Amino acid sequence: MLRALFAQPGEWRYGYDLGRQVGLKAGSLYPILIRLTERELLEARWEEHSGESAGRPPRHLYRLTGAGRELASRLAEAPAPARPRERRTQRALRSAP
Repeated sequence: MLRALFAQPGEWRYGYDLGRQVGLKAGSLYPILIRLTERELLEARWEEHSGESAGRPPRHLYRLTGAGRELASRLAEAPAPARPRERRTQRALRSAP
């Protein structure tokens, strides 16, 4: 999640768009966003409506705080963890004759 936000660190992002980018459904995504906000790694605000979008319900927007950018920067420098299937493949390759 932090890596996705770090790609555009100063930009406000919709939770829905972040979920699509990182492949998480709302039931997993929003608890993560709430925890990151509580830990002051993200800031959240309600979307302000005007003009054509005045009839739509407001949505939350998220962006990294200074501490969040610092942590995301360190994560961006670290290698991405292998996914479970990739780990099994890597183990099989290491143990192959």
